[in-house]
Amino acid sequence: MQAYIDCRRSKRRSNSALAFELDMERNLMQLHAELNSGTWQPGTSICFVVTHPKPREVWAADFRDRIVHHLLYNHIGARIERTFIVDSCACIEGRGTLYAAKRLEQKVRSITRNWKRPAHYLKCDLANFFVSIDKHVLAQQLATRIPEPHWQRLALQILWHDPRENYQLRSAPRLLNRVPQHKRLTAQPAHLGLPIGNLSSQFFANVYLDALDQFVKHRLRAKHYIRYVDDFVLLHESPQQLNAWHDQIEAFLAERLHARLTPSKTIRQPIARGVDFVGQVILPHRRVTRRKTATHAISRVATVPAAGLRETANSYFGLLSQATHSHTDRKRLAKTVLLRGNTVNAALSKTFQTSTRSR
Repeated sequence: MQAYIDCRRSKRRSNSALAFELDMERNLMQLHAELNSGTWQPGTSICFVVTHPKPREVWAADFRDRIVHHLLYNHIGARIERTFIVDSCACIEGRGTLYAAKRLEQKVRSITRNWKRPAHYLKCDLANFFVSIDKHVLAQQLATRIPEPHWQRLALQILWHDPRENYQLRSAPRLLNRVPQHKRLTAQPAHLGLPIGNLSSQFFANVYLDALDQFVKHRLRAKHYIRYVDDFVLLHESPQQLNAWHDQIEAFLAERLHARLTPSKTIRQPIARGVDFVGQVILPHRRVTRRKTATHAISRVATVPAAGLRETANSYFGLLSQATHSHTDRKRLAKTVLLRGNTVNAALSKTFQTSTRSR
């Protein structure tokens, strides 16, 4: 029941959720019986394409299967996450983008003695991360961390389930064609890739990359390191040390995780130029929203249908407010909202009801 409540918070309006709720108690009892007897099998997934910030496949498991994902996470998630380093972010309660940005800012201030000393940073990104995760490696990691036979069996069943065997495509083929072939789950061999969009995939990805976190912190002994999903940053006074760490990380990823870095997204430069991370840029004595993110927010608010204007604008006001220096961006966003006929509070942090005049 708790897993069902957790699942329905954000998925109640989906067709599979509505169908499940028509006879919720009976369906929950049936699901409970199948899990206990070991006869539960995943159902039909939905595949669609999102285009922002770049085209990618997203997979949505059936509502019934999402309940199982929450059930597994509720039982093993907190216990395993307690073993993660504090600088492992994303998909962990209390460790979202704001946590990651503040944490990196603290590290920058520490290594530069509050911007009084020069230092450098290395920023890396794993190539085609979700679709290239090796399930053989991840299966061994899960088996080691989950001692209970029943829960281990369920975790491995979810891991090895291939949604491509039973799915519905909900996007036009022309949109699917915009996703590069090497970024499609449908183009990977069966032992590679997790479906983007499921709670289980997000949790499994953190388990998978915990090996990298432990290597960097305990083998390389890097003091200033942080990771958000597959993006990670290391800081050091010496660029030569960062180069050495880069080569060691590259070798570790290839040998232990069968993964690789994206050369075009590997950045090594002085911290004083600004560190772009999780949508914000850490600059001397301030943290600002990435220019591309702010521009997209204004464009989106200017074109969103009137029915969704308030919700969308408030979401972006919240996003921009995460930066320490965001007044100019929020002022531009507020102007766009006012031109659409809504009101904005004096703090430029929230929009209210739509006025009666036409937009």
